[in-house]
This record gives sequence, structure tokens and C-alpha cells, in this order.
Amino acid sequence: MSDKPLEGGCRCGQVRFRVTEQPLLTMACHCRGCQQMTGSAFSLSAMYPVAGFEVTAGEPAIGGLHGPTRHFFCPHCMSWLFTRPDGADWLVNVRATMFDEVADFTPFLETYTDEKLPWVTTPAVRSFPKFPEIEDYQGMVNEFMAQRG
Repeated sequence: MSDKPLEGGCRCGQVRFRVTEQPLLTMACHCRGCQQMTGSAFSLSAMYPVAGFEVTAGEPAIGGLHGPTRHFFCPHCMSWLFTRPDGADWLVNVRATMFDEVADFTPFLETYTDEKLPWVTTPAVRSFPKFPEIEDYQGMVNEFMAQRG
């Protein structure tokens, strides 16, 4: 992954964002909700500290879940851009496929494997039937960072 800031945005280009820090983790989520919101077998995301993320153009709208966990979309083209998870105000999960350059976002972690479509395989190092316990994340972040060098 690049050491330079990465930029991305929605399909129509009205909402743009930038990250200036390295990801803490990369993930694939196989839950039925992610399948429905992406129209695919899973969603890909990269977890960043909020301090390293900024919307640079446009105003994302909340879509998908409207509860404590908030999914943000472009209000025009409805591209799913990022998620602010409940109870984790210090991080943002950016949909990795919304970056301008996406090749380096191999998932390290996969979640909701109990809802995974039977033909799906990812190269994820860690797999969980649901979400991991919150206390497990720091060890996975450390392992992800060590793997990346």
C-alpha cells in the first residue's frame, strides 16, 4: 500500500475522500446486509483512524443502516462509500473498491463467514463466523502491520 495519501470517491464523482494514514486492517464482510448493499458476495473495506480520513468534496448521506452504525453513500449515485461503526468513533471503514487505486486491498480478515456464499473463497488470514470480539482487534492490527512490514 502506498505511503502517499490515497483518494477515492463515488461512481459519479460528486463525493470524494482522502486518507492520509495507513490502514489498520483490511477486511471482507460476508454478511447478508453487505451482500445486499453491494450486489456482490461480500464487501471489501479498509479500517482507518478517523484522524486520517476526510471527505474532500460533496456531502455523503446516511443509507443502509440508519441506527448506531451508519453507512454513508453518495446522495446522487448511491455508491456506498464508508461506514462509521457503533462504539468506535475513532475509526472509519472505507469501502476499498471506492479508492482510485484498489489493487493493494487484499482482505486480511473476513467476517460473517457463517453467511458466506458456498462458492466464495478469499485469501484472508483470519476468519470469523460473526464479528471478532473487540479485544481481539488490537492483536489483529499488530499482526496486519507486521505482515505489511
